[in-house]
Amino acid sequence: MTVALDLVGELLERRLEASERYFGAEAGRLAELCRTMAERFERGGRLLAVGGSAQAWSDAHHVAVEFVHPVIVGKRALPALAVDTESVRLLAQPDDMVISFEPLTVLAGEEWVLEPAHEDPFVRQELAETAYHCLWELVHVFFDHLGGSSAGAGASGFLYPFLDREQRDLGAVVDDVRESVVLKAAEVSELRARMLTESRSELEAAAATVRHALAAGGTLLAFGNGGSTTDALDAVADFRAAPQGWPARRALALADPAILSALANDIGPGVLYSRQLIAFGRPGDVVLALSTSGGSANIVEALAEARRRGLATIAFVGYDGGRIAAEHLADHVVVTPSEHIPRIQEAQATGYHALRELVELGGAG
Repeated sequence: MTVALDLVGELLERRLEASERYFGAEAGRLAELCRTMAERFERGGRLLAVGGSAQAWSDAHHVAVEFVHPVIVGKRALPALAVDTESVRLLAQPDDMVISFEPLTVLAGEEWVLEPAHEDPFVRQELAETAYHCLWELVHVFFDHLGGSSAGAGASGFLYPFLDREQRDLGAVVDDVRESVVLKAAEVSELRARMLTESRSELEAAAATVRHALAAGGTLLAFGNGGSTTDALDAVADFRAAPQGWPARRALALADPAILSALANDIGPGVLYSRQLIAFGRPGDVVLALSTSGGSANIVEALAEARRRGLATIAFVGYDGGRIAAEHLADHVVVTPSEHIPRIQEAQATGYHALRELVELGGAG
């Protein structure tokens, strides 16, 4: 327990210091890039996201789903797609943009290299996620000043108080966006601290459950919806091929698009993961469910199916924990207490990265 306590504290401190340094240095460039991307989107450009490693592909798919399916009320869908390098060569048009990872780089007329300078690959990836979430969230600010959108702040005005101000000076808008980037980075740092502090015992217990299951020949089965699907892909990649070079562990993401679309079309979205647990779950396996709301119907049903089959269950949830926390629907529930989905996902990445480190370094087995 002492080893785990010391490790969790070290993991948190590492992230807090790195985030303050990185966003303090890069907030201005991220704001300028938002402006550049908005101008290219307005001219019909698309964002093509390219991966390399399994972790980078999870980020590429995460970028695509966030831009196409905005969760901010009143904001329009923007064209983004996860593609391979050959597809970029075949599909790219003059105003298209390319985002890639390891290092985090955006090609938008010029090359913007935004890779955090940190030795820990998990920290680098978490900071990169916050950076591309900021690009997705704040690119919309410039549409209101480029003449391409009349949506205004709408229901999301409390998140972006400067959107409804009459402001035609794009230089001043860039300054506002830069300030917003810094505030978002500070927000997620505070959220990481709360999550790791308040859910420390749940995280440690979850790591012990996973460690023992894997040592006995079990498999980690991970799933989620939307951006949380890409987080499940990332978590599985970290167990199967950790960038630190740790031994490969048995893990599977329930994210095959053919299976998901077949189930959704023929039966309905409620069974997306419960049916796959019937197919893939075996005695001794452990389930990792990711949900920003803590109450998605298909996640709740999958956790119920896992329990019917005697599988151990872990859930990472946002808001106040939702039904999953309130009704104790998982054996271990790690709550990220926020109502802002991008920040929840960023902090949850810290959570499952910490889980991976605790499994490998936090105890015997």
